[in-house]
Amino acid sequence: MPLTRRTFLQSTTATLAALALPGCGATARKECEACADDVLGWKISLAQWSLHRTFFGRDGYEKKDPLDFAAIAKGQFGISALEYVNQFYAEKKNDDAYLKDLKKRADDQGVKSVLIMCDREGNLGDADDAKRTQAVENHVRWLEWAKTLGCHSIRVNAASAGTWDEQVKLAADGLRKLSEKATTFGLNVIVENHGGLSSNGKWLAQVMTTVGLKNCGTLPDFGNFRTKKDPDEWYDRYQGVTELMPFAKGVSAKSHEFNEAGDEVRTDYRKMLKIVKAAGYKGHIGVEYEGSQLKEADGIIATKKLLENIFAEMRAAKA
Repeated sequence: MPLTRRTFLQSTTATLAALALPGCGATARKECEACADDVLGWKISLAQWSLHRTFFGRDGYEKKDPLDFAAIAKGQFGISALEYVNQFYAEKKNDDAYLKDLKKRADDQGVKSVLIMCDREGNLGDADDAKRTQAVENHVRWLEWAKTLGCHSIRVNAASAGTWDEQVKLAADGLRKLSEKATTFGLNVIVENHGGLSSNGKWLAQVMTTVGLKNCGTLPDFGNFRTKKDPDEWYDRYQGVTELMPFAKGVSAKSHEFNEAGDEVRTDYRKMLKIVKAAGYKGHIGVEYEGSQLKEADGIIATKKLLENIFAEMRAAKA
């Protein structure tokens, strides 16, 4: 049965009480996160898109200031690592004072800025040479933001058009040029499976191999494997994540809907995290709630709680 807001709230206290770590002797959140880092090499981050209705002020949500992202992530959810979304800062893109303020607020909260998700800056795989070049240039300012904030990467898209091989060539060209620029900032350029051929794990892995630069990688998303909207066509998400993990510099734990046991109904998180672990990945796993079944805050809590449960299970199995 689906998890309703009422059953979610009723189960929260009991589930949190069950999160004591076997063999650890520490149940405080800070200590648990330290154990997760020691044993699995993972920590939880928060994708700002989880609060897109809140920051846009849509669908009946009270609009909140994107400058407060750090305070919300840490104060409301106990998450100390941030994945920004450039759409919330588009009007302030060239405002250095605003960027400085955003950095100060993160520092004041003692949180880590992990990456910036960049959209609507042109297609890095555009068939038009001038447009593809302009798309690369459009992303440079976000490299400056990422450097200032202390992120390790900007997340971009690999949108293109044409045949399979044509799109590999075009996307690789744009990504290579942007990644070369990113080296001067000491940053990575990472690509999410985000629709079209980019949601085909084999294709995106081929693009990564074609680019052939160490600072160009992937951000495997558990849920974004729809390759065509009409007809509704999906790539196998477990195969896709398996294919993208060798290049991963981040992982996005996409969620939509939960059952009464607290499990995500579209994605087997346990299976996914085994794939992530098998790849030897060490880094942040981002909570990205995109559903409507629960309120945004409740969806974030449910996703975080599910990850923590599975982390505890995996640590216990390893002990």
